[in-house]
Amino acid sequence: MTERPSPEDEQATDVLADVLNTLHLSTLVYGRFELSAPWGIQASDREAAHIFVVARGGALLEVEGAPAPVSLSAGDLALLPHGGIKALRDAPGSPLHRLDDGQCPLARLAEPIRLGGGGARTTLVSGAFQFGAASRTLLFERLPRVIHITAEQVAASPSLAATVQLFIAESASRSPGVTVVVSRLADILLVQALRTYIASTDCRENGLRALADPHIGKALSLIHDRPTESWTVEGLAATVGLSRSGFAARFSALVGEPPLEYLARWRMTKAAEFLRDSDLSLSQVAGHVGYQSEASFNRAFKRWEGVAPGAYRRQRRSA
Repeated sequence: MTERPSPEDEQATDVLADVLNTLHLSTLVYGRFELSAPWGIQASDREAAHIFVVARGGALLEVEGAPAPVSLSAGDLALLPHGGIKALRDAPGSPLHRLDDGQCPLARLAEPIRLGGGGARTTLVSGAFQFGAASRTLLFERLPRVIHITAEQVAASPSLAATVQLFIAESASRSPGVTVVVSRLADILLVQALRTYIASTDCRENGLRALADPHIGKALSLIHDRPTESWTVEGLAATVGLSRSGFAARFSALVGEPPLEYLARWRMTKAAEFLRDSDLSLSQVAGHVGYQSEASFNRAFKRWEGVAPGAYRRQRRSA
């Protein structure tokens, strides 16, 4: 019999999906790298999130803001939620080859990029993700610079292990539609990597840790599911079964800001999505995110985004 996910797991999955959908995720697949020591890569970062899967060999990943290079081995997966790649190479001091944008188009996926001096071989598959949202949600902003999922952690999750193997296999395929398949697999890997991280002991000081907490995860699910409701701290606390003071302290500690500030931020994030992607009038957008009047919504949006809703819509549409 298939084990059903717990209510807490379903809540975490719903909130994570909501966050990623609102970020307006799009996938750019860089492709497959066949490398031989010594080798080193620098690439245009584009402020995109990146994911790397090591099919064989190993690599040192250097990331802006990370305290030290991350050592990757065969079967490992690395997710860089905020971009910031400095270098990727086989060993400290190996010369770096800079890849310009023209060397990494989606169309070259079936033709591996080959670099190096002929020594020990490494195969990497890389994907990049761009976000269309003007400002990321707090849960995403507080992710670490690098999420490193080891081969052992990958193997412990049958679904993640299967996706990694298919991602690697498809990256070497020349079958019709391979770019679409690998792009979709990259999307799945991103979500699975975040789910694995949320469940790990490494997820301690970051916003996504709140999704694993039964009380705060439920509160987040309520906020995301019913953003138009006139939530109060007391109301949320009672709904999740905590005292007002205990709930407020726990929410702030796990999420990074008080409950009503998070609610206001999420409403503005959803409003930005409606302004970007729909033809709803400003008064309709206001109603969809819990504001009774267009004037109060305009003031709130300008306070959060620094620009009035109408101007924001024009800027995003022209961009």
